[in-house]
Amino acid sequence: MLNHVTLIGRLTGKPELRYTPNGAAVTKFTLAVDRRQVKDREKETDFIDVVAWQKTAEACANNLTKGQKVLVVGRIQTRSYEDNQGIRRKAVEVVANQVIFLEKPSKSANQTNDEYDWGDVPF
Repeated sequence: MLNHVTLIGRLTGKPELRYTPNGAAVTKFTLAVDRRQVKDREKETDFIDVVAWQKTAEACANNLTKGQKVLVVGRIQTRSYEDNQGIRRKAVEVVANQVIFLEKPSKSANQTNDEYDWGDVPF
């Protein structure tokens, strides 16, 4: 059996970093991934939820911004949960084993890419 996903896309927003009760870092973000364009059709985009854990979660939360292009390698996970109204829901998401930053964040008027501490972040 094989459950392997590789995606390249752009973040739709800044990753949200949280910690579980036992202290594990977890971040969630949504990746906009374009489908291959078929002749005479408009471009279609899928919005895929991604979850990263531990050091990967912290690196994503501290270094990624909306619109940044990344490569995500991981696996698909499905889970069910109960919403606020007590209705059973199902979620499908990619659990990231690796997130590779394909570009640095765009510069704003008051900062340059030199102001970021990139450390061991791969490009």
